[in-house]
Amino acid sequence: MPVLTKFWDAPESWTLATYEQHEGYQALTKALAMKAEDLVQMAKDSGLRGRGGAGFPTGMKWGFLPKPDGGPRYLVVNADESEPGTCKDIPLMMAAPQFLIEGVAITSYAIGCNHAFIYVRGEVLHVYRRLLRAVEEAYAAGHLGKNIHGSGFDLDVTVHAGAGAYICGEETALLDSLEGRRGQPRLKPPFPAVAGLYARPTVVNNVESIASIPPILLHGADWFSGMGTEKSQGFGIFSLSGHVTRPGQYEAPLGITLRELVDMAGGIREGHRLKFWTPGGSSTPIFTDEHWDVPLDFESVAAAGSMLGTRALQIFDETVSVVRAVSRWTDFYAHESCGKCTPCREGTFWLKQIMTRLEHGQGTQDDIDKLVDVCDNILGRSFCALGDGATSPITSAVKYFRSEFEAGMTQPWWELFPPEKSVLYPVHAKETVRA
Repeated sequence: MPVLTKFWDAPESWTLATYEQHEGYQALTKALAMKAEDLVQMAKDSGLRGRGGAGFPTGMKWGFLPKPDGGPRYLVVNADESEPGTCKDIPLMMAAPQFLIEGVAITSYAIGCNHAFIYVRGEVLHVYRRLLRAVEEAYAAGHLGKNIHGSGFDLDVTVHAGAGAYICGEETALLDSLEGRRGQPRLKPPFPAVAGLYARPTVVNNVESIASIPPILLHGADWFSGMGTEKSQGFGIFSLSGHVTRPGQYEAPLGITLRELVDMAGGIREGHRLKFWTPGGSSTPIFTDEHWDVPLDFESVAAAGSMLGTRALQIFDETVSVVRAVSRWTDFYAHESCGKCTPCREGTFWLKQIMTRLEHGQGTQDDIDKLVDVCDNILGRSFCALGDGATSPITSAVKYFRSEFEAGMTQPWWELFPPEKSVLYPVHAKETVRA
């Protein structure tokens, strides 16, 4: 049964009235009657792991906060979703933002926070406005503000719009941006749990992680851990895009396979077959049609050579040039590199140059080995995970489709994959305008 998506198709699903018709804020009432430490233990017992990509245990992260010292502590929700293919948090905030607001209130109570922040990507103005309205409704109903539900607990929530930088999805860069500085990763330690926002103890969690807290509290940790696999417990939103009949958001227990998800999505588009796909967004190593039945949980995907990441499944059929697709992703990472560290700043620049040559059939004999060598000199040497993410699709694409890269020395992608056979690339400029 769907949980976070159960009433997305209801009229005005984003309103507080609709949310309250579906058990809304019952979990907060229950939480305020509990001890804060019991809520932290509940999060640990549930097995909930971060839904933002890394998969770190949520309850454990809450437990890292030092003992209260009389000063403020903060909760920061990372809503800076912007990686190519990743599109689960924005639909969640658009369709059912009160899940997130109630989760923020419960989490804040659990960690002793009286001022929480939701950092949303400023380019998605419609989401920003919807969150502002959701927070306004929650204040008016007494779910936020002073003496919430007569419990004596106070909480203010600030929705902050960033300027649109992918690097601000990295938690310490997000904190610097939130403080008004340039968004660049911080040196760790100290970790945010000790010295985060304004140098105070801070928990940084993903949107879906926090939104999952109300149903877990309401139905129990055992209910949640009963879904998924032994080490990857619970449910998650899987984003299917690309060459499937019905792309969209599919909520399912962790451990489901691509084959099962694509069946729900009506299959690969008619007359075509699967060529390659991403299990966790463009920053994860790609999979091929050999990986139809890999369970989509953290351990199984890692064992198969990739990462579950944000469960952004981009599906590509045989009409797509893998060199062309990876080249576009490389352009993105080169553009979004913050420039703080040399391996990422210089490495992504050179990756872009080489990929562009191969894409246009102008590669040299040494380009493929040079490409892999540059990736090896970025991986594990950059200041944050952006550099690692930029290398993942390249090295995996060379591993599975080396012949396409070799063809890129003499033939451009549009000759190897004629545009008239693909829905991704219109044939003429007129068709581009018309589309």
